[in-house]
Amino acid sequence: MSLKEFYFKNLKKLIFVPIILIILSLFIISTLYFKTGDFVYKDVTLQGGISATLQTTKEFPNLEKQIESQTNKDVIVRQSTQFGTDKQVGLIIESSDLTNDELKPILEKITGIKITNENYSIEETGSTLGQAFYKQMISAILIAFILMSIVVFIIYRALIPSIAIILAAFADMVVTIAIIDIIGLRISTAGIAAILLLMGYSIDTDVLLTTRMIKRREESVENRILKSIKTGLTMTFTTIAALTTGYFITNSFVIKEMFLILIIGLIVDIIMTYLLNTNLLLKHVRKKEYG
Repeated sequence: MSLKEFYFKNLKKLIFVPIILIILSLFIISTLYFKTGDFVYKDVTLQGGISATLQTTKEFPNLEKQIESQTNKDVIVRQSTQFGTDKQVGLIIESSDLTNDELKPILEKITGIKITNENYSIEETGSTLGQAFYKQMISAILIAFILMSIVVFIIYRALIPSIAIILAAFADMVVTIAIIDIIGLRISTAGIAAILLLMGYSIDTDVLLTTRMIKRREESVENRILKSIKTGLTMTFTTIAALTTGYFITNSFVIKEMFLILIIGLIVDIIMTYLLNTNLLLKHVRKKEYG
């Protein structure tokens, strides 16, 4: 049996794959929310805290655990590397629980490096400011989602296709956020921006599928679906290839975070578009065209 035959023969059954993923994702996100009061793990740009940069070429692989053992507070330690190479030029220490006065002497003790204004810098984000950023970004996502829903409904003027598009985009975000929570990725303002970009890309593939299935009736429904899948997967896989290359080449934590979220989201989008959205649209089109 070819992949094409398997797909169309089991399409109705395959809808349970995205449904199960959505249910599991909502459970994971809800569990985190009741545990921490947030849907995602936030970094210092959204939660507030300090981000200290220590310029050094010495490597301290256990620095994170050593600081946590002495303070009983969570920290994140990252390497700062020279652009275009893997050569370490510094260490970045982030914490939402420590103050600079607490961190500085511990760093000196563990690393044996005399900290001065020349080799050490600190950035502080107040918890109020961080929370304000977070609320504004969440509001931006909600407003974008509402406006997107209105535009989709105006274009198609049909309830089922519009709901299918919005549901697929919503499911894409929910499952992506759940995966981010599972791997423990801390979201910054750049991560929220990546989710907004993902929403736009998800709508793009869903609109492509919907337009071909509803407005191009000169071919069979199966051919319309196959052509949409071919175009959509070409777009998605080329984007994933570009993002994956960029993820491994760049040394920027911000870019890595954005690219990783987009890669996860695009893979999830394939499932939501061609297993969930296609099923809903197929039922609608067959009822409309064949009665």
